[in-house]
Amino acid sequence: MNLYPAIDLKNGECVRLQQGDMDRVTVFNRDPAAQARAWQAAGFKYLHLVDLDGAFAGKPANAAAVQAIRKAIDLPIQLGGGIRDEATIESWLAAGITRVILGTVAVRNPELVKRAAKRWPGRVVVGIDARSGRVAVEGWAEASDIDAIDLAKKFVDAGVAAIVYTDIDRDGLLKGVNVAATAVMARAVPIPVIASGGLAGIEDIRALKAEIAAGAKIDGAILGRALYDGRIDPAQALQEAA
Repeated sequence: MNLYPAIDLKNGECVRLQQGDMDRVTVFNRDPAAQARAWQAAGFKYLHLVDLDGAFAGKPANAAAVQAIRKAIDLPIQLGGGIRDEATIESWLAAGITRVILGTVAVRNPELVKRAAKRWPGRVVVGIDARSGRVAVEGWAEASDIDAIDLAKKFVDAGVAAIVYTDIDRDGLLKGVNVAATAVMARAVPIPVIASGGLAGIEDIRALKAEIAAGAKIDGAILGRALYDGRIDPAQALQEAA
């Protein structure tokens, strides 16, 4: 099971939000590159990056911070936020980003996602952010009437590398990851699912591992506020995941 420490970027700083609300923000590090180096030093093997400003603007807004992180570490990086067209996908992949996460465009233009997945095999991830099972877009600012699992099914056989499934109602609140909903998603489609939103402790990792053992195709989990707050020890988390 893979663990993805998250760096969420707002105004060039490493922050965490509560339920995606830009007004409920905590700054954890004003130097995101230094934070990335810390997560690499802690033993993590992958980094999850989100351009929060970009998600709302519909185009990249923290490019300098992303590029500084890319130069600072050797880890593969997956990046989401404001990636809405093939030109932006191409530019990020050319800049050394390992995988791009497509969220809003997966709802607005699923054919673009399918084309990108074929053009760049293994490098396109679909981000599905849901509130009460319904997909939210535009940095979670807009709700849709699309069911999260119905959206996921659109990309079966499209060649996407993974689905990042976020429960918005839990994100940043340390209420525990929505293991049940993640497992339902992971059993509904053959695409590996990465759990996101609310992971609060080692117990969440164990619960996800139990679902994996029971046959759910869960790739891993994204670690956010619990990691920054010190509620999760990186070494213990990595040992448990392994």
